[in-house]
This record gives sequence, structure tokens and C-alpha cells, in this order.
Amino acid sequence: MKVIICGAGRVGYGIAERLAAEDNDVSVIDTSPTLVQAIRDTLDVRSYVGHGAHPDVLAQAGADQADMIIAVTLHDEINMVACQVAHSLFNVPTKIARIRAQSYLKSHYADLFSRDHMPIDVIISPEVEVGQMVLRRIALPGATDAVRFADDKVVMVAIECLEDCPVVNTPLVQLSELFPDLLATVVGVWRNDKLFVPHSSDQLETGDLAYVVCDRDHVRRTLGLFGHEEQEAGRIVIAGGGNIGYYVAAAIEERQPKTRVKIIEADRGRAVSIADSLSRTVVLNGSSLDQGILVEADIQNADLMVALTNDDQVNILSSVMAKRLGCKANLALINNPSYQTITKTMGIDAHINPRAVTISRILQHVRRGRIRAVYSVQKGAAEVIEAEALETSPLVGKPLRDLDLPDGVRIGAIYRNKQVLRPDGSLKIKAKDRVVMFADLDSVRHVEQMFRVSLEFF
Repeated sequence: MKVIICGAGRVGYGIAERLAAEDNDVSVIDTSPTLVQAIRDTLDVRSYVGHGAHPDVLAQAGADQADMIIAVTLHDEINMVACQVAHSLFNVPTKIARIRAQSYLKSHYADLFSRDHMPIDVIISPEVEVGQMVLRRIALPGATDAVRFADDKVVMVAIECLEDCPVVNTPLVQLSELFPDLLATVVGVWRNDKLFVPHSSDQLETGDLAYVVCDRDHVRRTLGLFGHEEQEAGRIVIAGGGNIGYYVAAAIEERQPKTRVKIIEADRGRAVSIADSLSRTVVLNGSSLDQGILVEADIQNADLMVALTNDDQVNILSSVMAKRLGCKANLALINNPSYQTITKTMGIDAHINPRAVTISRILQHVRRGRIRAVYSVQKGAAEVIEAEALETSPLVGKPLRDLDLPDGVRIGAIYRNKQVLRPDGSLKIKAKDRVVMFADLDSVRHVEQMFRVSLEFF
């Protein structure tokens, strides 16, 4: 696939790195010579210094032969115009744009991005995507990661196996026998900095991070089975009142009226603005690194500190300070991958990587075949994929035990007629079933092939 990426910042770089590793033909455009040089020095992609919306620059990058343009510069308007130019002058089939300003995304303006006006096929709003991820984490205490699939009926949760975890040292097949009515399947394990897809005879060990696919209604029971009985936070302090912090607070006000929320925002003008817009949330003007402000926010009695500023170091340090002052748990937004490896040692319970969230959303549209959703885990070491089975798929009609699946693939759930089915050896996949599976990086291409439309289909 030939892909043009406009924008060589963190997100653009991450997308280029991922797509180039999968042998796609990638070109990157950015106005910054420094960022372009950094990409030239480290990635096997073509790169151009220039304006991503200018026709001559797009032509130089090969837009006339491109299958997709991904516009992720810092400016919404550049991203929008780049897609328009790619459509009008070069007839690029798939156009993806990052749009941050919420005023563009209001439902009554939805026609703006239609093919007849501003032709953008996929709109990515990082603030909304990350905000939704934060809300899912808040709703599922005890999970270090949580993503929904299949009309929100299937959930993938990452669960840490602590010392008192009841399911360690038990073969996975025995767990299925002990809890036959529990719709949950362990599909991946992160152990000693390595990811693997387990077999039924494998056992979980203390310190493992288990990736479990389960029915939405069975998530809390699954967490309890792993020894995580944490209660949902009733008192939350949010550091940072930017777009993400405001989105999270507004959603909690709407969905969880009993939850008490306080926001700490450093910019006085912004603090006044969000205080006027929110009805029950208390907004404090000050630094989340100021111990006095944290005490004023009653951090010592809070259940959860959520650090959502645009500064990784502030998020990490304020999260650590909150725990030291008595806050029960913390969740930090961290962009820099090098910081993410040390979060546990610093006492951070869970973190969210905005770049990974955005890249996962884009991969959904890069993947070939009937791929409905993709979520990348452990810096791209594996993906959780939701795909729709076609009549011609080699998966259809055979018992699961007879399928020739690679070792790096494990099916977690099947969604059929609005029901979640747990995979067992006798179950047969039918056409139009939606299959949620875990695939390591080496097996992703195989998964794409299993769900591609073959010529026999027509």
C-alpha cells in the first residue's frame, strides 16, 4: 500500500514507523526540516520538506499513485485542505484527517465532511478518543487497559496478576472447566518484557499482564476472578483542564451524577472558562505540582488522580505526589515512550498513551479485509482485531479445533446475532459472525488474508 503522511510529529512519526515496518510504501511531508531529517535518519521511508496541503508537494510525494493520505499535522485546517487537494487533484481513494477543534465535529455540521463538500473518509479526534479511553479506565478499576469491540458488547481488558491472584499456576483449560458460564478467554500474556499467545495448557504467573477478551456483562466478575475487587472511584481529582480533562469531567457529570470531581488547571482564563461550562465540578486554579493545591483539592481523601496535562513530567510527578499524600490510585497520560517503561517503578498504577490510541484507530483503516476495529498493544507487539467473517473465509463452517490457525493467533470471542459466544473446540464460525481475536505482529498479515474478499465472492 502506498501511503502519504502529512505531519512528522509524534503521531505522524509513530504511524510512519508502524507502516514502514509492515513493508508499506510510505512518504512523509512536514514543514520542519528538523523533523524530516529525524525521520530520514531513523526510518526507511521517503520524506519531503514542504506544506502538506500544497499540490506540488503532494505531487512530489507521489499522490497520483497513493492509496491513502493521513493528515495529522498540528493544524486542523491544513489536514482538511490536504485531504481536499488529494481528492480533487489526485483522486486518492482513502483520506484520513486528525481534527481537534470540537466545533468542526458537532453533529449538526456532520455533512461538512461528505464527499460533495470536504471529502474526508475518516476523522480522528485525539481528544475524544483519549477521553473515551480515560472514561473506560475509570469505569473498570483494576484493569490496566480496556477496549470495547462488537457494538460495545465485547471488552478486552489487560489485568495484572498480583501475588494474591487466585488464577495463577492453573492451566487455562482448567479455568474454562471451573467457570463454564464465564464468557472470558485469556488471549495474550506479557511476561518478563515479552508477549506471547498462550495455549490451553499454559499457566499464568505472578507478575504477568493477562489480556482477556470477555462479554461486557462479565468484565467485573472476570476482574474479581483475578483478585481485583477495586471499587469504582467516587472522588476524582483531574490535573489539567484542557480538551481531554474537560471532556472527561463533562462526561462524568452526565453519566455518574454521584461522582465528585475536582479539576486543577494552571491557566486562570481556562480555569474560569471550564468552571462556567461545568455545573457540579469544582475547578481550582493552580499547579498540580503544588502540594498546597493538591491538599486544597482534598487529594488525601480522593479515590483517583487522573493527570491529563500536556506535559508528561507534570503528569508523572503529580500522580506520584497524589499517592504520597494519600490518594488511593492514579492514572497518567504519557506521550513519551521512554517514560512508559518506568511507570510501575514510580508508583503509577496505569497510564494512557495518546499516540497508541490514535495509531490503533488508523490501523483499522490500513488493514485489508473486513476489519472492523484494531487495537495495538505493547508498542505494536500485537493487535486485538475485530473482523467480519465472509462466506469465502477459510474460518467458516469448520469446528474451531480443526482450524489451521498460526501459533500467534487466539480467538477471544464471537459475536453473532447480538450475542457473545465463547470459543470452544466444537463451535463453528458462520458467515457474518464478528470474530474478536488476538494476533502477534508476525500473524497480522495472516489474519488479514483470512478475512479478505476473494474473487469467488463475486
